[in-house]
Amino acid sequence: MRVVIALGGNALLRRGEAMTADTQRRNARVAAQAIAPLAAEHEVVITHGNGPQVGLLALQGAAYKPEEAYPLDVLGAETEGMIGYMLEQELGNLLPFEQPLATLLTMVEVDAGDPGFQNPTKFVGPVYDKGEADRIRGEKGWVFKQDGDKWRRVVASPAPKRIFEIRPIRWLLEQRTIVICAGGGGIPTMYEKGADRKLIGVEAVIDKDLCSELLARELRADLLVMATDAEAVCIDWGKPSQKAIHRVRPDDLEQFSFPAGSMGPKVEAASHFARTSGKTAAIGSLADIAGMVRGDRGTIINTGFAGLTWHG
Repeated sequence: MRVVIALGGNALLRRGEAMTADTQRRNARVAAQAIAPLAAEHEVVITHGNGPQVGLLALQGAAYKPEEAYPLDVLGAETEGMIGYMLEQELGNLLPFEQPLATLLTMVEVDAGDPGFQNPTKFVGPVYDKGEADRIRGEKGWVFKQDGDKWRRVVASPAPKRIFEIRPIRWLLEQRTIVICAGGGGIPTMYEKGADRKLIGVEAVIDKDLCSELLARELRADLLVMATDAEAVCIDWGKPSQKAIHRVRPDDLEQFSFPAGSMGPKVEAASHFARTSGKTAAIGSLADIAGMVRGDRGTIINTGFAGLTWHG
C-alpha cells in the first residue's frame, strides 16, 4: 500500500515538555520506531505538524528589531528542515542502509481571500499563563486565545490549494524512497496580486491535517494515517461516558461534535479523504500506527463499512 502518515505536532514536542533539541530528538526516535517496520511492505510518506517549533523560532526572533524578524513562511521552511532532518536520521538508524530517505521542502499555495486570514485560529508556540500572554500581546501585538487552562498565540490558517512539489514527491516514491514532506502543512505561498506569476511567502501556518489530506489524495494513497496523542476518536472525551470509535463511515461521524482546536480538523480531513477517494483513513496514537495499518487500532474511517462500531 501507499501510506501517508501525518504526525501531529504534539507527537514531536508534547504539551508542557521543554522545547529543546534533545526532547525533539527523543520524540523523533519514538516516531521512527513506530514507522520503520512499515517500510518493508509499504510505500511511506510522512508529514508532520510544526506548531510548537514555529512558535519557538518566532520567540527567538525577539532578539531582532520588529522589522527584522523572520516571517512565518521562512520559519515554516526552517522547521521542515529541522524536523525532517531528525526523522530522516532516526529512521536511517533503524532501516537497512540501502533504504533511501528524503526530506523535501514543500511550498503550498493558499488563497489571499481565504477567511482564515480574518480569524486567526492556528495555535503556535508554548503555553502561557494569562498574565504573561497579556504582556507579550502588548509588546508584540500577537493574538492569543485560550487553550485549555492556558493561553497560546494564534495565527492565520488558510486552506491549502496546491502542493507545488507534488511531481518530485511522486518521482521519489517511484524509487522506493521514504519521503518526508509538507511539514507543518507546507510553506504558505501565494501569487502576488497584479504580478506575472510571482510567488511570495505568506504570514500564516497552513493546517497540517488539511494539507496531509490533499497530499494523500493527489498521491492516490491507499491509507491516510493521522497519528496524535489520543488512542482513537472519542465521544464524551474526559467524561465517565467516554467511548472510543473503532470503525465508522464519514457520514456517521457528522452526528458528533469534536473540538475545533484538536480532533475536529483531523476528523474533517480524514472523512473528506475517505469520502472523495473511496480509500481508508485512520486516526489514533503514534504507538498504534502498525495497528491502524492492520485496521484493529485507532478509529478507521471508510465509506464501505456497514455501520459504526466501538472499541471494547
